[in-house]
Amino acid sequence: MEFNLADMFENAVDHFADREYLVCDGKRRTYREMEERANRLAHHLQAHGIGAGDHVGVYALNSVEWVETLWAVFKLRAVWININYRYVEDELRYLFDNADLKALVYQRTYAPRVAGVLPSMPLLKHSIVVEDGSNEDTSSLGSVRYEDAMASGSPARDFPPRSADDRYILYTGGTTGMPKGVVWRHEDVFFALGGGIDPMTNERCKDPATMVEKGKGGAMTFLPIAPLMHGATQWAVMGQSFLGSKVVLMGKFAPEEVWDLVEREKVNSMMITGDAMGRPLVEALETGRKWDTSSLFLLTSSAVTFSPAVKDHFFRHFPSLMMIDAIGSSETGNNGMVMVQAGQTEMKGGPTVTKVGNTVVLDESFDPIPAGSEGRIGKLARVGDIPIGYYKDEKKTAETFVTKNGVRYAMPGDYGMIEADGRITLLGRGSVSINSGGEKIFPEEVET
Repeated sequence: MEFNLADMFENAVDHFADREYLVCDGKRRTYREMEERANRLAHHLQAHGIGAGDHVGVYALNSVEWVETLWAVFKLRAVWININYRYVEDELRYLFDNADLKALVYQRTYAPRVAGVLPSMPLLKHSIVVEDGSNEDTSSLGSVRYEDAMASGSPARDFPPRSADDRYILYTGGTTGMPKGVVWRHEDVFFALGGGIDPMTNERCKDPATMVEKGKGGAMTFLPIAPLMHGATQWAVMGQSFLGSKVVLMGKFAPEEVWDLVEREKVNSMMITGDAMGRPLVEALETGRKWDTSSLFLLTSSAVTFSPAVKDHFFRHFPSLMMIDAIGSSETGNNGMVMVQAGQTEMKGGPTVTKVGNTVVLDESFDPIPAGSEGRIGKLARVGDIPIGYYKDEKKTAETFVTKNGVRYAMPGDYGMIEADGRITLLGRGSVSINSGGEKIFPEEVET
């Protein structure tokens, strides 16, 4: 068995077939059902010319169909491309052209946008439409209905061997410019984002087949709230599957519905993106409406600033809550995390975190800054388990992935400081900092 994402999912299926795997908008799939349907869709795509290395776009809100497509594509050693449903036509046109899509799975709601940018997909061979209750016309696209595609494929798992070198591409908007596709090997991204490194001990998984051992004691129920078009939720869905966990998704964020799901599905762990979700969630709790939230014991935030004030609000409602603040990026994976405790939520910029993996802070000469270099600001970087580069963008690849003394670093542009104890304080993006009398002021500091 390889460090291949489809291999590890199938290994979980073989151990946890009857466990519930996915819940989204009233639809449910066990591990066995997800496996069978992903196999059917994979065979359908295969019959329409999709194979190893081909790119398949997924353009939809969170849904079970999104996840079924994810695994179907990886089973073929193909590459799925996440499409941000908030993009306007110019961004979509650029992404569709840049991504070299040969197939597209999209929600019927987005049919007019797909039709509008169809000339930007000269390689497109096949498209599949997911029904969502809308009446948008797809006749100009010649798309097959999703359930018809599903019915046409075999449920057999009879695919050729895969490789740890298979590709995963994460398109990210970043902070500037058009979307960029970050190209990873399966093995590298598993260690950077998929749970291959234990964040508490920094120990690396030595055998992919052993990931299921972590879930044999029982299943955890995990609710990542962000859209699947973002990497954080993609890795919740994939990484938790290797452990036999149950994942709960929602099509669109609504704070009251989040608490409904926590109560109904007995959610144990929830992942949010900072204050943008955290503040509406605590405000919903303060309306006077009551939910049974006794199952919830872990809250993780990543991607954006999670302010001390909102953290304190959560602790007032959940005094025993375990809270994790995590930092990372599409180009580096998980850089670090910190366990936040009640009464200790203040921070100087972004969070001060314990490093995960080979995370360093580099000076202007691309040399690591040693721990305890008080006041020295550098750029956050990671060595080992890093991407190949950006898809079809040699210039940006050369700017972000730098080699010094034979060591290759991923440097997406975040600034930070190494503390005396070796932990890292995240400061923010230098490209959007304020220079006041020679002193850099980062937006995260102001926002905090």
